Amino acid sequence: MRAPLPGRAVRGSDSGRPIMAALDLFGRRGTLRIIWELRDGPLNFRTLQDAADTNPAVLNTRLKELRAAGLVDHDEGGYRLTDLCVELQSLLMPLNAWAERWALAVSHDVAN
Repeated sequence: MRAPLPGRAVRGSDSGRPIMAALDLFGRRGTLRIIWELRDGPLNFRTLQDAADTNPAVLNTRLKELRAAGLVDHDEGGYRLTDLCVELQSLLMPLNAWAERWALAVSHDVAN
């Protein structure tokens, strides 16, 4: 399966709209976890595999897709987020804060 990119038909949409390509990419198993684990800096393959709690085949496929999408790069220091993906990380942080509030609300509701 090729990497979802703007301008191409993706799973669930033939429009090629950038948001549809992004949602397809982010919805693939392990993609957001890989991005999350790279938030603090570069990691080599094995360390990233352990941190993302995934298998080598899935990690390799996702890294190829993320590199093709311009979100992850690789150099002698390991895999790292590109500037474009660092921007994405800054957009995900408010979602993370919301998720933390949601978890508290749900745990409070479950306790009652």
